[in-house]
This record gives sequence, C-alpha cells and structure tokens, in this order.
Amino acid sequence: MALGLAVICCLGSGYIVVTLGLPQSTPFIYQRMVRASLSTGFGLGIFSVIFFLARVLGLSRVLAIDLVVLGLLTVGLWWVRTRSKPAIIRMLAEETIALPRWLRRLLAVAFGSALAAALYSAILRSIVHPHGEGWDAFAIWNLHARFLFRGGEHWRDGLSPLIPWSHPDYPLLLPSAVAHFWSVLGQESTAVPAVIGLVFTFGTLGLLFSSLAILRGRTSAILAGLGLVSTPFFVEQGSSQYADVPLSFFFLAVIVLHLDGESRGDQSLYRGYGRLALAGIAAGLALWTKNEGMLFLVACVVAQIVVRGPEWMNRLAFFILAVAPFLMLVTWFKHSVAFPNELFSNQPKMLHKFLDSARYWAILKWFVRDFLRFGQWWPIPGTLLLALLYVVVAGKHNWQNSQQFWTSALTLALTLAGYFVIYVITPYDLDWHLRFSLNRLFLQLWPSTIFVFFLAIPAKVG
Repeated sequence: MALGLAVICCLGSGYIVVTLGLPQSTPFIYQRMVRASLSTGFGLGIFSVIFFLARVLGLSRVLAIDLVVLGLLTVGLWWVRTRSKPAIIRMLAEETIALPRWLRRLLAVAFGSALAAALYSAILRSIVHPHGEGWDAFAIWNLHARFLFRGGEHWRDGLSPLIPWSHPDYPLLLPSAVAHFWSVLGQESTAVPAVIGLVFTFGTLGLLFSSLAILRGRTSAILAGLGLVSTPFFVEQGSSQYADVPLSFFFLAVIVLHLDGESRGDQSLYRGYGRLALAGIAAGLALWTKNEGMLFLVACVVAQIVVRGPEWMNRLAFFILAVAPFLMLVTWFKHSVAFPNELFSNQPKMLHKFLDSARYWAILKWFVRDFLRFGQWWPIPGTLLLALLYVVVAGKHNWQNSQQFWTSALTLALTLAGYFVIYVITPYDLDWHLRFSLNRLFLQLWPSTIFVFFLAIPAKVG
C-alpha cells in the first residue's frame, strides 16, 4: 500500500510539473508519450530532492512530505488552469523520410523486436546482477543510497574522505531516489535500483522516439529508436545501476525542450517560457545526477549565446532562473557536505599537463578508437552507421540550417571538448582513466546525438 502510494506521488508529481510547463495539446499519442517519458525522470528527480532535504532537515515522515508536495502541485495546477486559457497545440507528424509502405512496416517490426529483446535482456541482467553490474554500482551509487537509508542523522558518514574510492563528492540524485523508496518499503530491496535503472533506460528511448515522431515523423522516430535500443552498451549500462543513462536522459530532455520549432512554424514541439523552465529543471537535475552535468550546463549556455545572440538573453535568463535552485543545492552540497573533487584539488602539475603535447595525442587516439568501436556493436559501430544512413538517405540534400540544430550540435560538441580537457588534467593514470570511463562519457551524449542527427535530416527526403 505504502509503496503504491509512493509510486503515485512520484509519477504524479513529475506529471504535474511537466503539465505546468507544457501547453495542452490534442489527444495525440506521441504528445502523451513525451509527457509520460518526461514525467518519469522528473518524478524521480523530485523524489530525490525531497528525500535529500528531508535527511538534511532531520525529517523522517517522508511519505507524508510526498503527499504534501503532490497536493501543493495539484493546487498549483488547478490555480494556473482556472486563471489562464492555455493554447491548444495541434500537431500532425509529417513524414520526413519517404519510404515504401512495405519497408516502413518492416522497420516497425524490427523496432518492436529490438525493443522486446532489449527489455528481456535488461530484466535478465538485473536478475543475474541484483546489486548492479560493475564496481561503480555497489561501491558508489548503491553504497551512498545505503548510507542515506541506514545512517539516520549520521548519513554524512557515507561521504567521508576515508573512503575516497566511493567518490564522496558525486551528486546524489540516483542514491537519494533509491533511498527514498527504501524508506517507504522499510527495507533495502535490490529491485528498487534495478527498476529505477530500467525506467530511465526506456524513458530515454520513449522521449527520443516520441519527440522525433512529432518533429520528423514516424519513420525517423523508428530509425532513431532502433539505433538506440539496438546499441548493446546502452542496454547494458541501463541495467547496470550506474548514473550514466539517467544523465543521458536529462541531457536529451534539455535539448528536446530547448527547441523552438522555428523551421516548422506552428508544428513546433512546444513553445513558451514554460518549456524553457522545464529545460532548466532538466539541466538542474543533470547537475544533481553527475558532475558532468555542470559541464553540460556551461556548454548549453555558451551555445545559446553564440548561436542565438543577444536577442536570446531574456529567454536564457529564464532558463538560468529555473536552473538556479538546483545550482544552489549542488553548490551547498559540494561546499558543506561533500569533499573536494580530486580532479581539481592538490594538482600542482596541472599547468605542466596542459603543456604536455604527448597527453593530447594519447587522448585523441583514444577518442578516435572509441568512436570507431563505441556501443559494442558488431561488426559496424553505431557511429559509422549514422554516417552511412545520412549518405544514403540525405546525402544529396543540404543539412538543416536552423538555430535549433546548431545550438544543440554546439552544446554536444562543447561538452565533448570539455571531456577532452578533463582527461588532460586528470590526476589518475591517463590510460587507465580513458579505458574505464571514455565509453560511458560517449554514452551520456549518444541519445542526444541520435536526436540531433535526425533533426538535421532535411524536411523532405525521398
């Protein structure tokens, strides 16, 4: 009973926040999929923040707080709906890629088969590895969750510098969400982190598919979804109980919600400041998920300024305003709870590393190597398949010359460049650090890369 109520509060809170930020639309299945996908991630993010603040304030009745938050959000939604006449957006998903009917049906069958296989594989992996697959799952994320759940007023002990291998400076979205449900259950169930991992995995897929179905038509959406769900590494990491797939969800949400649909007129995805507020919340939740969220936020702001220019500053200010509460939360956590990140502390040789050309060459070789073998595809990596698809489908057409495309592409490029710089200054052994982390950094950007790729395909191909 308590668990069911907690799930309702989680999904309900996320849904209301998403509904407050997006205008009403016609009863269109892809619109509902966008809302449902965003609601799951936002709901888990809200649950995470609620539990963490409850721990900080010493509050124990977490389910009662959930009900209060859900009630306040419901009242807020009712108040907004009674005092404003929301614009009804009617969207028809116009096909971008023209293919024969038999080929479209074949792609739909292939996508459904790949989805079923991915779901089966992810559930099976979760059963075989109940504590997560890999060191980071049980030594970082679930360890932090256990300290939050068991520690009571001593929960900060789990972020001690005496256990530096647990990365006590890492943000706590995933551990706090897990500990929140554990507190409702009254026990540490291994099913909770496993289910949360699956929710983020298939929520990312749902958001990619439904948003592209609206913007570029069903065929593009199927091809994009097929590319993501058929990436073995994505499914593997989604069930591993790491934080990289949840981070990729929020990255994708920011990029999707930032679109203003200038090239599609009234058939834009969503318009208005509410959508920008949701993008800011998604960026804030990315901050609260992993340290890479800060790099992505900076890249996003810089890309907006570079591509859109001064006329965008008022809207950018609104976006930053929505990020601000999460930025303050993460800043306070880093300053008052966690300990300094080893990447930037006690590094007297940082300048020397910047001047070492051998490090740049070594990192570049790893980037090229992992680009060519990313995703554990066999025998052709997904990165090369995207390039091949563009040549076949749209090679004779011009790329979309729109601000929305270039802003998103520049955001991803700047984030990737930031990853490169982090490797330049890393205090760890360079080869070791690259070997065990670079593929996951690529994965964080992979769903957004697929989205931007299909966004770039010209509006009428075939």
